[in-house]
Formats: sequence, structure tokens, C-alpha cells
Amino acid sequence: MTVKNKVIVITGASSGIGEASAKLLASNGAKVVLGARRESRLQEIDNDIKLDGGQATYLKTDVTKPEEVQALVDLAKSEFGGIDVIFNNAGIMPSSPISALHIKEWNQMVDINLKGVLNGVAAVMPDFVTQKGGQIVTTSSVAGIKSFAGAGVYGATKFAVRNLMEVIRMESAQEGTNIRTASLYPAAINTELLGTITDDATKTGMEDFYKQVGITPDAVARVVNFAVNQPADVNVNEFTIYPTKQA
Repeated sequence: MTVKNKVIVITGASSGIGEASAKLLASNGAKVVLGARRESRLQEIDNDIKLDGGQATYLKTDVTKPEEVQALVDLAKSEFGGIDVIFNNAGIMPSSPISALHIKEWNQMVDINLKGVLNGVAAVMPDFVTQKGGQIVTTSSVAGIKSFAGAGVYGATKFAVRNLMEVIRMESAQEGTNIRTASLYPAAINTELLGTITDDATKTGMEDFYKQVGITPDAVARVVNFAVNQPADVNVNEFTIYPTKQA
């Protein structure tokens, strides 16, 4: 199993997909480095992993600040001797109609969902180029491959992430740096994302829909584990994860 002993940095690790992925990867022998803004939650997850026999460390991290993402990657190298994978998972989804003009939330989504991913890429790229290998896993969304009314700006950030990951994959192949990418397109996954929605009508509709079809973050964690577990010469790079009940 190639997951074993890999050093994996995970942003947005304090709940949902990030937490589930960290625990699964650690249970399979990875050394996980957890980053998020809620330090108390990181400490709890770190303790859970260690009690289960896994290896983990953590650092309070705001992905909108390049220096904090760099510090998280530096922690991986100082604690575990290197960096093999970064999982850019931090994101928010304050969806609303464009006409509602929630401009502050638009900017927050750009800063976290897109610039936060770029900060993760920038933090690992020098090491990955030097060692001619590494993997960048990123959470996009099903809203990054199809358009949804009420999710215009959210979808725009996720479409951008999809393009970014594909270009990194192509350029790496051209440059011979062997950097693999994996883009995740989750649909209705029961996480804390709905809690970031402030538009009342949108939130009510989304909550009702997720109650009907939503599945647990473990579904996505298993996909992350699968992608990381592939040998270095195999790049499985795009995954759409739907609940079976979701049309």
C-alpha cells in the first residue's frame, strides 16, 4: 500500500471531508499534518488519530495567508522529514443568487476556495519540483463541472480550481517533474458547508435537499485514499462523488 509512510498535509482538516480523510489515511499508515482555523478541533482530531495508533501533527492555519500555509508545509518537513502530498480541502459555500449581491461573501470564496488552493500549490511546488514527484489533491465540487442557479460565484471558484489542477498535471508531464493531481467533485456530502450560507431561502432549500440525499464525508475520504494509494506512474486525476439518490 503506497499510502503507508507518506507525509500528507491536509487543509480544512477540522471537520467533514478533511477530518474523515485524515483519519482514514492515518489508519492506513500515512503521516498526516492537519491545518485549519479551529485549533481546538485540530487538537481533538490529532488526539483521536494518535489514540488509534496513527501519526499526526497540526498547526492552526488560515489558507488565505500564504505564510501560514507555508508554515504548515514546513511543519510536515520538520516533523516527518518531507512532503509527499498536499490535500487542498479548505473551502466555504455561502451560496446565494447573484442579484442578492453578497459581495463580501463573493470575495471570501475567492480568497479561500481559489487563492487558498494557490497558496497550497505555491507552498509545495519547490519541493515537488526538486524531488521530481509529489501529489496535489484538491476539493473542487460538482459545481465545478456543471452550473447551478444560486451558486454562481461558488461555482466560478470551483471551475477555476478544476482548470488549475489540469494545467498543473499537463505542465508537470511536459516538464518531467512527475507531479500528480487529483480533483474531487463532491455533490451532496453532509459537512459543515451549509452552515456558511447566510441567504435564508438558499439555505432552507439546500438543507432540505441534503436531508433527502446527503451522504457522509467518508465517501470522499475513501476516494482520496484511493488516489493517494496509486503507484507513482499512475495519475487518477478526476473523481465525481454523487449520492446514489441524487439526480
